[in-house]
Amino acid sequence: MSSSDRLALAVDLGTTTIAASLLDLATGDRLATAGSLNPQRAYGADVVSRLAAACRSIEARQQMSEVVRGELRRLATELLTATGYPPEALARIAIAGNPAMEHLLLDLPVESLAFPPYRPLFTAGRIMTARELGWNLPATLYLFPLPGGFVGGDTVAFLYDTAAPLPAAGSSRLYLDLGTNGEIVLQAGDILFATSAAAGPAFEGGNLACGMPALPGAISTVAATGGRLALTVIDGKPPLGICGSGVLDTIALLLETGIVDRTGRLLPAAEIASPLGDRVREVAGQPAFVLHRDALHTVYLSQEDIRQVQLAKGAIRAGIEVLCGRAGIDSATIAEVVLTGSFGVVLAPRSLKNIGIFTEMMVHTTRFVREGALRGVERTLLEGAGEAAVETLAGSFRVIPLSGTPAFEKSFLEHINFPDIER
Repeated sequence: MSSSDRLALAVDLGTTTIAASLLDLATGDRLATAGSLNPQRAYGADVVSRLAAACRSIEARQQMSEVVRGELRRLATELLTATGYPPEALARIAIAGNPAMEHLLLDLPVESLAFPPYRPLFTAGRIMTARELGWNLPATLYLFPLPGGFVGGDTVAFLYDTAAPLPAAGSSRLYLDLGTNGEIVLQAGDILFATSAAAGPAFEGGNLACGMPALPGAISTVAATGGRLALTVIDGKPPLGICGSGVLDTIALLLETGIVDRTGRLLPAAEIASPLGDRVREVAGQPAFVLHRDALHTVYLSQEDIRQVQLAKGAIRAGIEVLCGRAGIDSATIAEVVLTGSFGVVLAPRSLKNIGIFTEMMVHTTRFVREGALRGVERTLLEGAGEAAVETLAGSFRVIPLSGTPAFEKSFLEHINFPDIER
């Protein structure tokens, strides 16, 4: 193997999806990418469910570790095969995930995450070998640091790639990773206030009647023109389901057209003035809005789906408000928002405003970053002092817990309804 064959594997170990890329360490080039669903979903769609399963049964915890290690090994093999490199070319691996995902990867007890005071068993990053995870690979492995019980290495990686000095004294910037474990970081002055809101998998299309990840066949954007729906489907394939960006677009549209009221109720077709009201049907025993129907598939958003998104958006917005309260600022004055997540190719800021996550100011100052955490892992691998810089960044987080705090509960109740929308 020549010196130019030294490769690195970057991994964003998400609760719902896993993303991986293969890098040439000599040139910094990304050679290939691969992704998959996290196989731990058999034990629950969200972090809380998996922690509960791991606490109930050591065997379940060990199995969750085994299946995710196997999936990462499979992704590494897929990338090496696709690029024509042998396993011995892989010199370095770096993995970032939330605390639950990193603990389960290592088959560590998770009681400290599942119960107060909700703290990880380790906070500094870990350096180990791939063989310690049972992989017959010569690579060294870096596991990202964990600033808090629900603020993990994926958040650190996202910030490492995107954080920058604030444009002016007194300004602030919000970093938002919309996923199953919705991470929120507020940069105010020299302080990074960080928290995580248990949003569930709705933003990634999970746990919904027709939800799916942002893969070919997923409806990714939804709009209406002249009473007709306009759908964008990933890769232009026939619709198979709907991913997170399509879900939020749909709910925003239903609010704008009066098909859903601010309490989240899907109105009966007879009460809807819009021509789109004809798409409100009963599906699987409950009211639903039908997006697409053909001989093989009916893709729809149910009343229960809308409730799932309502709970998720209430938790995220309440988390934002709690951080703003700690920083002593008004959320309406946040100067910039940096958004990432696995919800789709892009998420319309207007949809986030219409469902009640964003303020009007945020709509105009949002910057979307694809693969935010994965890009941060890649940067860490390619920079000579990347790991040291990541450790310093993680140590600067001021983690604010939300669970059981009166400020969060009050704000959650205030934001559980959708906002009024001018029509």
